[in-house]
Amino acid sequence: QVQLAESGGGLVQPGGSLTLSCAASGFSLDDYSRGWLRKAPGKGREGVACISDDGRTYYAGAVKGRFTISRDNAKNTVYLQMNSLKPEDTAVYYCATDCLPNLTGWGDWGQGTQVTVSS
Repeated sequence: QVQLAESGGGLVQPGGSLTLSCAASGFSLDDYSRGWLRKAPGKGREGVACISDDGRTYYAGAVKGRFTISRDNAKNTVYLQMNSLKPEDTAVYYCATDCLPNLTGWGDWGQGTQVTVSS
């Protein structure tokens, strides 16, 4: 069974940047889509970004142009570069497998990493 471990969360000021990482172990995810979801306090789960097995990328409208998803299959790791962060980006961010282009689906999840955008 695959295990997913997120890292890179933290506190950042509005307009700042963070890069999240998600390392997979126990199974190679080269042939699987991977992505990121988030859950903010009092809100439902929201798909943020997805990258297909061949590198095509898909983003939620709220983050398009500010966030970039990428993957390094040699490291079995997926990344989320987040720029121009806003207070409304505050959430627990989860990496997951098996996402679809419309940011639904989602198979295995990690434990999450907290991102707080505040001055």
